[in-house]
Amino acid sequence: MPQLKLIWDFFGPRAQGIAQHHAIHVDEFARREGFTATTGSECPAPGHWSAWIVLDDAHVERVRAVLRPHRAVLPDAPPGQPG
Repeated sequence: MPQLKLIWDFFGPRAQGIAQHHAIHVDEFARREGFTATTGSECPAPGHWSAWIVLDDAHVERVRAVLRPHRAVLPDAPPGQPG
């Protein structure tokens, strides 16, 4: 099944902690909704942190509607490149 990576971006001196904490809540949401997903956080550039979830297409609309990610890419897309 095709997958998509949904991303929430955070900037500034507290971005790391916010992104890591947000990733925990995104993971909790996936478990509560009953679907399998991979979640995490990363630092794509200095002062920029992202929380993300990789999930099957079947669950994308629910996550978009409830959690409102900032952007989406294909999971295999190189950093900085749109999916």
